[in-house]
Amino acid sequence: MLKDEQIVWAIHQMEEDIGPVGLSLDSRTPFQYLISVILSAQATDVSVNKVVPILFSKYPEPKDLMNAKVEDVEQIIKSVGLFHNKAKNIIKTAGIVHNDLNDVVPKTRKGIMALPGAGRKTANVVLSDVFDQPTFAVDTHVSAISKRLHFVDEKANPLQVEKKIVSVMPPEGLHRAHHTMIEYGRKYSMKLAPAKETNQLIIECDKLNAENETDL
Repeated sequence: MLKDEQIVWAIHQMEEDIGPVGLSLDSRTPFQYLISVILSAQATDVSVNKVVPILFSKYPEPKDLMNAKVEDVEQIIKSVGLFHNKAKNIIKTAGIVHNDLNDVVPKTRKGIMALPGAGRKTANVVLSDVFDQPTFAVDTHVSAISKRLHFVDEKANPLQVEKKIVSVMPPEGLHRAHHTMIEYGRKYSMKLAPAKETNQLIIECDKLNAENETDL
């Protein structure tokens, strides 16, 4: 595995490669962002961004979406994966946000995770992107990079990846690190055999890992 300072170095190398990063989901309000993130589970941000303008033009506020018919919402989001469950979940979530939370999206991980369709990753994304809290979400790109670059063990679960990155990065660096790693994972494959690898950062991390194992 890489040492803590080597992980920080590798993330900074990715940041230099990718440059400035922004939010990849479209929305105008914290509630809309929450709904977009719930929809993005096991789906691409591109597919979500295609449907949410229509969804939010019809149901901009929690009270609008909570009263929507499931079939109508399904029709709008059907190009997004798992749309049957997601339609039910976002309608239920809208109802809770309106009736129980006075139209205010929770600002705690526990509060967001209590909403239908919102897991730990959803909570971390919303807390970081909307409320500027020092949380770190792990998606498939972040997980693949963390394993391929030897930040964590190959068998590490998302929570272990999250805890590792949070333990080595300064809190103010977590937001950029998350979005950088997503873009880096989109740009480069993490599945090439070492003998065919051309990415200099991956090659360097392989070397560092080998040196660290020799030192043990």
